Amino acid sequence: MSASGGGPSEAHHGAHGRPPTRREKWEGFKESPYFPALVLVFILAAAAGLFAGSYTYAMANPTPHRIPAAVVSPPETARGKEFVAAMDRTLDASLDLHVYRTPAAAREAMDEQEVFAIVRSGSRGVALDVASASGAAVAQLLAESAVKVGDTLGLPVAVTDVKPLQKGDPRGLALFYISLAAVIIGFVGAIQLSVHARSLNPLERIWFTVLSSLLGAFAIAAVVDWWLGAVDLPFAESWLILAFTMFTSGMVFTMFNTLMGRWAMLPTWGLMVIVGNPSSGGAVSWPLLPSLLGHIGRWLPPGASVNAQHTAVYYQGHQKVLPFLVLAAWSLVSCTVFWVWRHRHPGGRDRMPGHAAAAT
Repeated sequence: MSASGGGPSEAHHGAHGRPPTRREKWEGFKESPYFPALVLVFILAAAAGLFAGSYTYAMANPTPHRIPAAVVSPPETARGKEFVAAMDRTLDASLDLHVYRTPAAAREAMDEQEVFAIVRSGSRGVALDVASASGAAVAQLLAESAVKVGDTLGLPVAVTDVKPLQKGDPRGLALFYISLAAVIIGFVGAIQLSVHARSLNPLERIWFTVLSSLLGAFAIAAVVDWWLGAVDLPFAESWLILAFTMFTSGMVFTMFNTLMGRWAMLPTWGLMVIVGNPSSGGAVSWPLLPSLLGHIGRWLPPGASVNAQHTAVYYQGHQKVLPFLVLAAWSLVSCTVFWVWRHRHPGGRDRMPGHAAAAT
């Protein structure tokens, strides 16, 4: 009896005691907590390299590609024409000239941020107006090139900064930093809502994103303007631009979280930080960015935010509608995707638990 009774037991233990196959090992590894942890290690390493590479590619060696400049009537003197031609050669044929009949028309084009410089020639020399507010690096490049060309030609050159930066922001980076803060805190706030307020229903999640955006933007503007005094902001307009930026960034993450679940950080980080911030024109003006980044930057939320903020601070009365349309489009698409596929979002409390649904 012992022999006959022991057979099934030995077979049972033998089946479980055999070495697992490669397939079984792989399936077991995928079910363990080590698999997502290892994937995250490689993702973080790739993200670190891409983050450093994107900023270095965009900002380490800014090179002029197309710098719009105004010429008040065609230079009448041979020396004036020679100066314009020499400037274009010095800037590697990147000067994009637009002729205006009067200084007032040229200045209006500069206020509309259609040109970065104004060239006026006369019998005594050449006058060059630049605007640091449109891009400190571009203004510096134009001024240095004009002085160099003038020395080479023996031609007097008077350079005037007609739109200087504020004293608390001599490099023009403060607006980039506050926009960067709005972008990052916007989607980090959405991440925290998904973790610590998981049971929020879709409409509640949108409203709390609005609330956190308004309060967060107010804090950013108040610290930079009232506390530090770095930049004199048109407070209400700058506050609302920052709030719009934070809301858009938060809803972009919420959209990706709905579509991709726990991996939503990947496209959010790539879109907003790796591509969006270096191409925003905040740290390096668009004419000095690589051409592809210079073209796509203004169509992404960070670029739209920087553009609107620059105009609000330095070109009051000349605000454009495009940056707000860009932010509105991204917000609308994100909210629509989240709302239509809200049943896929890993949150909410109005859905029946799985076991209860099965029982029903």
